[in-house]
Amino acid sequence: MNFIVKTFKELTTSELYEILQLRSEVFVVEQNCVYQDIDGKDQKALHVLGIKKGKIIAYTRLFNSGEYFDTPSFGRVIIKETERKYGYGHDLIKASIQAVVDNYNETKITISAQTYLKKFYESHGFIKIGEDYLEDGIPHIKMIRD
Repeated sequence: MNFIVKTFKELTTSELYEILQLRSEVFVVEQNCVYQDIDGKDQKALHVLGIKKGKIIAYTRLFNSGEYFDTPSFGRVIIKETERKYGYGHDLIKASIQAVVDNYNETKITISAQTYLKKFYESHGFIKIGEDYLEDGIPHIKMIRD
């Protein structure tokens, strides 16, 4: 799988369609969560695309300091369900961390992680901060990586 980072304006119409389709497939259908995915923040984000055989199968969006948290952050972390068995989630997080360093010149990153993924993010140097909370009806935790 290859990773590329693009601004919103650099995304092709086909790429944007694939991203929104994948986000809907995972966050709305698979996780049975009705929420407003198209939230007006994509235009401010950098988009990390994981491409395998010409298809987007992995994705995150990145934000600079002050746009979401006080530090850079990433969210909408997705691996297509049929591709999860290959460990691409770890590759995606490494690529996202590197994209934050390359584009925002920062190493401290804050995320809002789904609670069940705590150990996964800890394996990438993130530490839980504060109490659990609900975001769109799903348990989340704030995590920081220095």
